[in-house]
Amino acid sequence: MGIEHYIQQLLYRYNCVVVPDFGAFLTQMKSAVLQKPTNTFYPPSKQISFNEQLSSNDGLLVSYMANAENRSYEEMLKQILEEAKEWKRRLHSGDRLKIAAIGELWLNREGKLQFQPSYEVNYLTSSFGLSSFVSSTVTREILKEQVVELEEKIPFIITPEQRERTEFRPYLKYAAIILLALSTGLTSFRFYSETLNTRQLVQEEAQTLVSKNIQEATFFNSNPLELPELKLHITKKTRGNHHIIAGAFRIQENADKKVKQLRERGYDAAYIGVNSYGLHQVTYGSYENAEEALIFLKKIKHTESQDAWMLSTK
Repeated sequence: MGIEHYIQQLLYRYNCVVVPDFGAFLTQMKSAVLQKPTNTFYPPSKQISFNEQLSSNDGLLVSYMANAENRSYEEMLKQILEEAKEWKRRLHSGDRLKIAAIGELWLNREGKLQFQPSYEVNYLTSSFGLSSFVSSTVTREILKEQVVELEEKIPFIITPEQRERTEFRPYLKYAAIILLALSTGLTSFRFYSETLNTRQLVQEEAQTLVSKNIQEATFFNSNPLELPELKLHITKKTRGNHHIIAGAFRIQENADKKVKQLRERGYDAAYIGVNSYGLHQVTYGSYENAEEALIFLKKIKHTESQDAWMLSTK
């Protein structure tokens, strides 16, 4: 059995294995490494190096080989010295000395000994069974910052504490938005009976605007798939059934302030009650005729707010 086999065995247990009259193979702990460009993970290992200055016999390799092959110390030392002499001859003749599972030695143009370690074997016993692997890139969605930013602009039915305890899965939110939009579309379809063209126009407008406001306000509870039917409970009688919504507020005091501000600006604003989400709704104005309401809505969207939308009730 060759001398390199015994060097390999000793590298598992020792940090320095000296080949008499040749040099020493050294090992140093190397932490786990993650190469970001390739997403490749390498476990902790022993990094091998070579020092030709450490060539004095320390007895480790000779004793280990003598015991393994049941030979005398003197006989084994003589064999190792002959092997080292042959290695030196090959290097000086220009050959590259390959030591299996350890590395490769050669002389450069200046006659200096060079060493390239082999990465075939991990000599760190604590990493036994671990191998390098490539991990796919993880795509993360940053939702919390977006929700906090929206909360400053739009009232929420959920509290910040509930949001911290709830996992908002994007695909569930999208499913809820679709269900709400469909429910709203079916309800609004029953509201308009004047003419077929007017009924279709109002339905499309209501579906688009309601979906947009639901997305921006993120009206979701902890079980978003079990959604109530979208209904509005009017607690204050207004002069029309078609309402141009200016906003929905969690606190009624804020809704009253909005009504006051709009009236000071010349609008026939009104508080029309609480919807099924517990939000207090305020209108720019209300109309008996759906076509007039749509004309007013387009004016509001152009001059006041793109978030305005129309709600029709029986």
